[in-house]
Parts: sequence; structure tokens; C-alpha cells
Amino acid sequence: MSREPALQFPDKFLWGTATAPTQVEGHIDNEWTGFTAQDGSNCHIACDNYHRYPEDIEWMAKLGTNAHRFGIEWSRLQAAPFAPLNQNELARYIDQLDRMKAAGITPMVVLHHFSNPPWINAAGGWTNAATIPAFVDYVRQLVAALKERVYLWNTFNEPDTYACVAYLLGGFPPQRKMQLGQFRRVIGHMARAHEQVSRIIRRDGHAGRKPEVGIAKNWTFFHAYQRFSPWDRMTAFGCHYTFNKFVLDAFLGGWRRRASTYIGLNYYGRVRFHHFNAMIPASGAPVKRLQDFGFVCDDMVERYPEGLEKILTYLQRKLRLPIYITEHGAASNDEAFRERDLRENLTSLHRAIASGVDVRGFFYWSLLDNFEWQFGYTKKFGLLAVDFADEKLPRRPKALAGVYEKICRANALQP
Repeated sequence: MSREPALQFPDKFLWGTATAPTQVEGHIDNEWTGFTAQDGSNCHIACDNYHRYPEDIEWMAKLGTNAHRFGIEWSRLQAAPFAPLNQNELARYIDQLDRMKAAGITPMVVLHHFSNPPWINAAGGWTNAATIPAFVDYVRQLVAALKERVYLWNTFNEPDTYACVAYLLGGFPPQRKMQLGQFRRVIGHMARAHEQVSRIIRRDGHAGRKPEVGIAKNWTFFHAYQRFSPWDRMTAFGCHYTFNKFVLDAFLGGWRRRASTYIGLNYYGRVRFHHFNAMIPASGAPVKRLQDFGFVCDDMVERYPEGLEKILTYLQRKLRLPIYITEHGAASNDEAFRERDLRENLTSLHRAIASGVDVRGFFYWSLLDNFEWQFGYTKKFGLLAVDFADEKLPRRPKALAGVYEKICRANALQP
């Protein structure tokens, strides 16, 4: 029998991991500090990456990765609007960047990942247009400090998720529900801020090469479980229009596309509706019922690997920008399931690249099991397990870590 060939990825392809400061750092002062998750936990210590980042960077090197996407926490660096940056906290982030460089790891810096300084939240957060110039000032100072070390900048992570869960679903602080006007206002303000800070990054950043800047857009497919159900089709269309089309157009529609040099894609799967109900574990759908419907889900959403090729092809045709897969991963304690999911999605990714889509990197979510926002520590996305019952928070590689290491080192998906 002939063996199937390996799926080779392009030269200089970035294979990375991803984290967010509120989810891993601990010792943080933002709107999540006083938040209690569904499992009764909080982010006060999280993974203690604040003190443990040298070890975590060593783990990245052991995994064979050549890139890492991580956030810089605004609330650590500015104590008031237009204040100078905290030099002690800045030095800590600079040390992380220098350690990554020494390990051969390219950083992608995220400027906003679901959290804000307390003084921003006290003034209404991103519903207040005054947040735009405050954020622009922060980024201007940060780019000046890091321009020798960073060329990949990610302004906003999933603005759609942030605005939706904070102002429509009530899962994120400030936990408002059904505030569609505030949702739209937040997206509009973030899009204006993205345009302004992108101009600063393209003008002032270099790191020895032309800087790249973009958002990370979460893309979820919304479908009706029964194609001929008019109400479920209407629900799916409404979600697609609000969370996909409206947000994509706000940041990248028409002339706004010029603000970005790439598009980041966070892709996990799809949501199907049955009698108005979202048939996914994250919305509380019983696992047994989902299995009876024939859905393949992790602990969050329905898996839909073929959708990755579809959305990549669509984005390439619509925007004609390079693409990074800024997040993809599965939350499950079943490592065989997670390996199968990764292989299926990378196969879909490879098909898109082979058809001409310009994809330049893939960042696995996440390096560590961590504080998964409103769900707490119950959703296990990590390549590394963290024992949160042990005050030392030891890290341990899971089975998928070995699989991912082989992919990263070979720049290929072996059969």
C-alpha cells in the first residue's frame, strides 16, 4: 500500500500558540478582577504567567513553535488617560519579547483582548467615544517603546465577541443584555480606533521590516438545523448579519480595508439553530441531545472543519489581504478527539492554501489551560495542562502537545 504524502506548508510559515493576559497572567486590575465565573472561580492568580513567563517561553521552544500571539495589558501600563507608561511593567513585557527572540519565536502583540483599565470602564468603556483618543495615545507610546522588537500587531481580538457577550448576552462585564445600540456603538468606536492606531503602527513601527497590522475576527457559521425552517433560517441570518457581516464591514468595508495589512481569523466551528435554540454546549444544550442530533462538538461549539476552507476562500476573494489563523483549538479532555479535530482543520487549511489563499501562520489556542472568561477553568483548551489545585501551578504537556510539536518542526502534517 502506498502511503499518503505529508501535507507541506509554505516556507517561513508561522506555527504558534496564543494566550491573553487576563486569562493567564494573574495579579491584574481590570474589569475581570472582581468577576466571578460560572464555576465560582476568578482570574486573581490564573496561570501566574506574570511570574512564570520565562518557563512558559521555554515550553514554547520545546513545542517547536516559531511564533506566539500574546496580549499586552493596557491596565498595567497606564494609570490615567494620557499618562506615561509604567516603566517597570513595560520592562517586564520587553523582557518577554527579548526571551522570545532568543528562543527564535516571532511575537504577535495583541493590543486589546477583552479588558480595559478601570478608568476606562468608569467612563463607560467603549460605549464612550472618549475611549478612542485614550487608546490611540496608549498605542502611540507603546509602539515607540516596542518598535525595534515587534512587527506583527493585532489591534483588537474578536471585537464581535467582546461587544456581543458584554452588551447582548451579559456574560462579560459590564454584563448588559439586549443592548443592540451599545453593541453597535462599541463596534463603531473600535473600528475608528483601529483605523487610527493602524496608521501609527504603519508609520512608526519597523522591527527591521515593514510592520503588519490587523484585527482578529472570530468567524462562526450560523445555520438552521432544518433548512426549511423559516424561523431558524431567520435566526441564523440575523446572527450572521450582526456578528459577521456588520463587524467585518465596520473594520474592513470599502476604504476601511486600507487600514489593515492582514486579516486575523479566529475559527472554531458553527452554531445551528433548532426551534430558536443554539445547539452548542456553550449555550447549555445537553450533550446527549447534541449527540442524538448527530452533532460533533467539543465543550463549546459544533466542529465544522470544512468551514475553515470556505471562510478562508471567502475572505481572500472579498478582501485580498494575507491571512493569519490567529486562533484555533478545541476544549476537551479527550485528546484523541482534539488530535482528530486539529488534523481535520489543518487539512482544510492546506486545501485553501493549495487553491491560492495567502495564509501565513497558524496560532493554536491555547498554550495553557487557563481562565476561560465566564466559564472559569472548566474549558480545557491548553496544549499544556495546568494543575490549578496545586499552588505551584505545575505545567504538563498533554498528548496533543507532542502531535503539534511534530507538525511545527516538520512544517507539515504527516499522515
